[in-house]
Amino acid sequence: MTTIAPPTRTQKNSGSSTNKPILTRLTPYLLIAPALILIFMFTIIPSINTLIASTFEFIPAGRARMLDIPEEQFVGLQNYIDLLDRSHFLGTWFLPILGNTLIFALATVLITIPIGLLMALLLNRRIRGMALWRFSMFYPTLLPLIGAANIWAFLYSDTVGLINTVLKTFSIDGPDWIGNPDTVLMSIIIVNIWKQAGFNMIFYLAGLQSIPRNIYEAAELDGAGYFQQLLYLTLPLLRRTTLFILITASTFSFQTVEQLAALNQGNPANRGNLLLWYIFQNLPSRDAFGFVNAMTVILVGILLIFTISNFVVFERQDDDA
Repeated sequence: MTTIAPPTRTQKNSGSSTNKPILTRLTPYLLIAPALILIFMFTIIPSINTLIASTFEFIPAGRARMLDIPEEQFVGLQNYIDLLDRSHFLGTWFLPILGNTLIFALATVLITIPIGLLMALLLNRRIRGMALWRFSMFYPTLLPLIGAANIWAFLYSDTVGLINTVLKTFSIDGPDWIGNPDTVLMSIIIVNIWKQAGFNMIFYLAGLQSIPRNIYEAAELDGAGYFQQLLYLTLPLLRRTTLFILITASTFSFQTVEQLAALNQGNPANRGNLLLWYIFQNLPSRDAFGFVNAMTVILVGILLIFTISNFVVFERQDDDA
């Protein structure tokens, strides 16, 4: 006698099992779709438009009608070439301001990262008033940049500034910190270091507290001292945190604008000017619109090169390890 086996679970639910994997595979894409749409609308499309606009010369409407020429003329890479020409009305200052920006970014990043790590190491201990110490070191980061710049404008003031007043008590004549071409860039860098160090500290502190304590206990049993643990355990385990801080700190340093509005407007003689502020200064001019887009592309290109190179270096170190 032949018996008929009951349908298996896979046979009975064959229709639903076919659809379920498709929905499962589509779910991640559906979740990130809103973010991708926003990135495409507000990052990719504007970037493409900026790149295209950097290859055009924009002529004011009145002059274009007078000369009977189009208001927009394709010039290719000529805008970039003119920016490197010291005889051009924008190229005169472009390279010096680009140099100021690179010095500003490098100094800020190379100083704030060790300071942030040092503060995190100091606060990653059991001491009295821990919350107060953390707040006091993080407080500059909470201040709006324009407000912090106004505080430092008072400190830097030539006549009634707190710094020069203290120096006068020691019979020292302080310089005009933001009015002297030799000290203005250093003064702006100090403001940014003061503002940024606490931000780096928070991420390092979170990274330190995520490291299991038993790793250090095992190292102590093996006879490793504090500095050996710091060099061979803490710093390697904070590599990913350092990469994140390095990218965010460098991006922030290239985006500095507000403090220049409160301190020196890029003066004197553009010795304290930075590239993004220079772009902002020339943005209203129709004649300079193509050059403004070219400078923006150069700025974004520098950030991309810096970010990608950091990823490559850190990934290579992980592969070697």
